[in-house]
Amino acid sequence: MAAPLPSPLSLPTWHAFPLLLATNSHLLRPPVNNAVLYHHSGTTVMIVGGPNARSDYHINPTPEWFFQYRGGMVLKVVEQHPDPQDPKAPCRDVFRDITIHEGEMFLLPPNTPHNPIRFCDTVGLVIEQDRPTGMNDRLRWYCPNESCRKVVHEASFYCTDLGSQVKGAVVDYTSRPREERLCRECGVGVAGEKPVVKDVNLDRGGSE
Repeated sequence: MAAPLPSPLSLPTWHAFPLLLATNSHLLRPPVNNAVLYHHSGTTVMIVGGPNARSDYHINPTPEWFFQYRGGMVLKVVEQHPDPQDPKAPCRDVFRDITIHEGEMFLLPPNTPHNPIRFCDTVGLVIEQDRPTGMNDRLRWYCPNESCRKVVHEASFYCTDLGSQVKGAVVDYTSRPREERLCRECGVGVAGEKPVVKDVNLDRGGSE
C-alpha cells in the first residue's frame, strides 16, 4: 500500500522570524545549509538558508530549480563556450555569476557546474530529481587563480541523500591541509577556500 501523501507546509510559518528561525536554524548549518522538506515520487524539495560556506562546484546530472523566498543569492556557474575563431576547437570554460533576487526563480540545466553563494538571513527553495541509476554527482574544485582556473580536485558519488552526502564531501575536502589543496598547475591558487562575493542584498536595501 502506498504511503499517504504529505500535508501542505507553510514556508512562512516554518521559517518565521525570529522565533521559528531559532527553532529550526540547527537544520540550516554550513557548509551547505540545507534541510529536506519533501522527498516523494522521485522529487526532493529543500529549504536552503544563508550564509553558507561553499567553495565547490556541484555537477548534477539532472536539472535543479531555484526559488528565492527571502533575499537574493548568487549562483556561480561554469559554461562551455565554443571558440568563435575555431569551431572545431574544444569548448572553453567561462565562469559567470547569476544573481537570483528575492521572488525570482531559475532553472539550472543538468551537468552545469555551479556554486550557490547564499548570504545572511536569506532563504530559498531548491527542487531536484532522484538520480537515474549509474549517473553520479560530482563536486569540483577549480583553482581560484583567475589566470589558471584548472580543476584541482573532483569527488564523484551516487547521490541518494541530498541532505547529507554533499555536505560530507565538502567537509572531507575543505578540511584537508592547505598544501594538499594547492593547485599543481600554477602553484599559486589554493582550492577549497570560500570565495569572497559581495552581498547582492546590500544594493537593494537588504532582505525585505
